[in-house]
Amino acid sequence: MHAKLQSASVVGVQAFPVEVEVDVSRGLPHFVVVGLPDTAVKESRDRVKSALLNSGYNFQDGRNTVNLAPADLKKEGPSFDLPIALGMLHASEQLRIQKPDDYLIVGELALNGTVRSVRGILPVAHTALKCRFKGLIVPKANAKEAAVVEGLPVYGVDTLREAADFLSGAIHIQPTTVDLEALFQPQPHPDDMDFADVKGQESVKRALEIAAAGGHNIIMIGPPGSGKSMLAKRIPSILPRMTLPESLETTKIHSVVGLLNRGEALLTTRPFRSPHHTISDIGLIGGSAQPSPGEVSLAHNGVLFLDELPEFKRSALEVLRQPLEDGKVTISRAAGTLTFPARFMLIAAMNPSPTGTAGDVQRGRITAAATQKYLSKISGPLLDRIDIHIEVAALKHEQLLGTQAGESSRSIRDRVEACRRLQLERFRGKKIWCNAQMGPKHLKEYVPLNEECRDLLKFAMSDLNLSARAYDRILKVSRSIADLAGQSDVSTEHLSEAIQFRTLDRQIWG
Repeated sequence: MHAKLQSASVVGVQAFPVEVEVDVSRGLPHFVVVGLPDTAVKESRDRVKSALLNSGYNFQDGRNTVNLAPADLKKEGPSFDLPIALGMLHASEQLRIQKPDDYLIVGELALNGTVRSVRGILPVAHTALKCRFKGLIVPKANAKEAAVVEGLPVYGVDTLREAADFLSGAIHIQPTTVDLEALFQPQPHPDDMDFADVKGQESVKRALEIAAAGGHNIIMIGPPGSGKSMLAKRIPSILPRMTLPESLETTKIHSVVGLLNRGEALLTTRPFRSPHHTISDIGLIGGSAQPSPGEVSLAHNGVLFLDELPEFKRSALEVLRQPLEDGKVTISRAAGTLTFPARFMLIAAMNPSPTGTAGDVQRGRITAAATQKYLSKISGPLLDRIDIHIEVAALKHEQLLGTQAGESSRSIRDRVEACRRLQLERFRGKKIWCNAQMGPKHLKEYVPLNEECRDLLKFAMSDLNLSARAYDRILKVSRSIADLAGQSDVSTEHLSEAIQFRTLDRQIWG
């Protein structure tokens, strides 16, 4: 007998509907899965057989064929176990499913018949809603994650028998619900990560506040022990909470990679990724034979922190150009071409020389050629894509021994969130969330310049030999500075501060 159920396959960060066809007929014992399955899908026959027997059902030893259609779409992972097992029960007439086409079903089976969680549930839920299925049957551990998609009934199951009884109408399962407002309630940041702990460095804190307010990239340059890493690790404490669209985008990526905690419904805090400098190009940008997201995509709508920037391989740094400019990564492999979102805030930190301090050439501790070789690992085009360049000076002993606490992260975050609210209102309906994401058309509309501002920019472009890209980024930063000041128009004061953030690279790199 033949049975057909509905499931889905995740490719990249998108899910596509898959028909699970099961045919049980007489013949020599044989179980085959066709339809371009990977090893994990092929091995489902052993998990399904044991799960059926240990759940109290019979396993037909005849010729069993499972087809996953469309046949030209690569199928990966164990998420087809549950629909295959249910299809075999229906095809062998041990189960009568009333409306098999009404539900999209995913889940991995343990040998005892329990249903284990799988990756990529959020994109599967979006596909189920788009294809107008009446419900989604998932492992109970994934139910909250799927339930954030409004308008789609989600039914979490713990065992194969529970899923079978639900489809036959023997039991009723209450759809899973999630309180989105409760998820987005403000949560206190850890007390050990507060800007109040940072001694001095007020100008750097100001630059980081501007970067957080507008989502701008920033590079901190200073000697060892000046506080660069300490400052960077406290940036999450001043970042605003994500909007629902941002949260859904970010959760989808982390769901596909399997980084969501068990039972976690949604990522509501911005990701902070800090890969080691030995990371490969593929680890940073994504890839492999079957392309998967890299660190730049895992940092989507959050922060990518690269400490000791010149220690990274130059080839790894150069692949950052596309995501920094376009907010996405396109990876082409023999298996196909995939695009991953990668709109993140880049925070970079580095020393001014291999020995740590800028004056070591004059002291004879290192040659000028060695310093130039060290700095040349950071290319001009990459620096040009970083909005804010700030020097982190070594602290004086008076500052270290001082007892006065700095401004707390909470007060800085309040200003940042107020600034982001202005931007959300400004860009309503335009699919951008902050000033750093503005394009040329947005700059013309939201950063109008008077004659005095134009003269200042003209002088700066000529004096500093800035590129057209640097010109756009100066305007974006000045817009954020004006927003922090609560002013609707950009003035020469705001422009001057933004231009100041583009002079350090000219002093160090020339």
